[in-house]
Amino acid sequence: MKAAMRVCAIVPSHNHARTVGGIVKALRSTGLPVFIIDDGSDAATRSTLAAFDNPLDDIRVSRLEPNQGKGGAVLHGFQLALAAGFTHALQIDADGQHDITAVPSLLALARTHPDALVTGVPIYDRSVPIGRAIGRYITHFWVWIETLSLHIRDSMCGLRVYPLAPVAKLCADGERIGRRMDFDTEIMVRLVWRGVRVIEQPVAVTYPVGNTSNFDLWRDNLRITAMHTRLFFGMIRRLPQILRHRAQQSRHWARIAERGAYWGLETWAFAARLLGRRGCLCIMAPVVLYFYLTGAEQRRASHDFLRRVAALGAPVPKHLPWLNGLRHFMSFAGRAVDTFIGWTGRMRPDAVRPGKVADLEVAERSATGALFIIAHLGNVDLARALLDDVTGDRLLVLVHTRHAEMYNRLLRKYRPAAGINTWQVTELGPEAAMELKARVEQGAWVVIAGDRIPVKSDRVSAAPFLGQPAPFSQGPYILASLLDCPVYTLFCVRKGDTYQLDVEKLADRIQLPRQDRAGALAQYVGQFAARLERYALENPLQWYNFFDFWNPGRREPRA
Repeated sequence: MKAAMRVCAIVPSHNHARTVGGIVKALRSTGLPVFIIDDGSDAATRSTLAAFDNPLDDIRVSRLEPNQGKGGAVLHGFQLALAAGFTHALQIDADGQHDITAVPSLLALARTHPDALVTGVPIYDRSVPIGRAIGRYITHFWVWIETLSLHIRDSMCGLRVYPLAPVAKLCADGERIGRRMDFDTEIMVRLVWRGVRVIEQPVAVTYPVGNTSNFDLWRDNLRITAMHTRLFFGMIRRLPQILRHRAQQSRHWARIAERGAYWGLETWAFAARLLGRRGCLCIMAPVVLYFYLTGAEQRRASHDFLRRVAALGAPVPKHLPWLNGLRHFMSFAGRAVDTFIGWTGRMRPDAVRPGKVADLEVAERSATGALFIIAHLGNVDLARALLDDVTGDRLLVLVHTRHAEMYNRLLRKYRPAAGINTWQVTELGPEAAMELKARVEQGAWVVIAGDRIPVKSDRVSAAPFLGQPAPFSQGPYILASLLDCPVYTLFCVRKGDTYQLDVEKLADRIQLPRQDRAGALAQYVGQFAARLERYALENPLQWYNFFDFWNPGRREPRA
């Protein structure tokens, strides 16, 4: 039987006399006992910190002499916490940069996932120094390599909750852990190597005017470079162990890691804003190549799809399969870059040109709403980004996974005025359908993907698709019958340097007679599949379902 969870807070400080008081007060208001580690501060700060020592109020101050560095201070705090019988420790930097109100959320996640390392993911405002931001993205890239995963979005945040048992084992085994600004990343990577999960929570981070920073530009960057060198070669040496610890996941599309979804969303956004499309793609090409080489499942899915469409006459370049696959991955990268450029307002107005839009014009004139079925082909998100505010307000986009919702939150972050509404669902129930119907009657356009199978549903129909039956969700058509509204398909595909928007009606109303409900569903699914096949054959490199589309439920073999 596991011991009851006991959490304390560790606050490492080197000359942060001005900010520590507010942090300690906020931590104590949550009930956390606090260990302040005075890491060789100057005389004035030493006196200020020492005044906080009050064991009766669960505040203890411990001084290190001489200065040991941030990592050394936190490791000393771990020793004190373990000796006092705590099972978990919340670490928070003393510089006042992190939003202290995020602490309860991190603690709640730690209680739900007591074996995980719960960490903040910084959400910066305009005060972040550009050099610091670029350095973080370089570290993100190397951490993805060192952990063979994209799961960790930020390894440098100084606000996190540690499970102390694996930390104690890591230290007892004599693992090399950086003692200064290389600490946060190195201990996280080494814990991940041992099978500790990382759970993330967005946290606002600011750089206040007059803030005391102990980051030594040259020395700490050299330490971080040396750390990544150690970790890279350590990863090579521990490769079998790392693979053994990686959790085995279902091949269902929604459980494939961000490799098959959106690689490093914040990285794309930052690079796109800074460098533009071509510069961003040049910078990200090595990242795409890395994930192409290491993403075996996504690479196989790409090769299989391109072979299928080539056999049916699609314009697939006659290159070696690996080169076509890499071009496929780079096309996906270009899609992501275009989307963020559009959402940051830097895309020219004529970037999306009207194609087949007569049906769309009819829908625009109607006071009531409609249902639009989309697919992961082309770039519907760019079309959404360039919508005028009135049309954007009509949209209600249904998403099936937290990754899709995270993606939409990121888009809203860069253009809040767009007003794109999302609704995260796993399976639509009666209450949700009733609310959606009310929205449609008020003029809403409900947008749903027709080429993905919901996580918790067996409502699928097989339809011929590129020479073989493939499973498609019945959800869009069941929902459309309940909404009693027109149904359209929407595609936005790249044509040269611009995109073409096509909207075509699929049905005035979806009718599902009781006597042949399955047959009617199969007919509507078949109509959508045929339309999707036409676009896939015309635009093969713009197909972005990087999983086994014809057998999405197959289990992944063990490593």
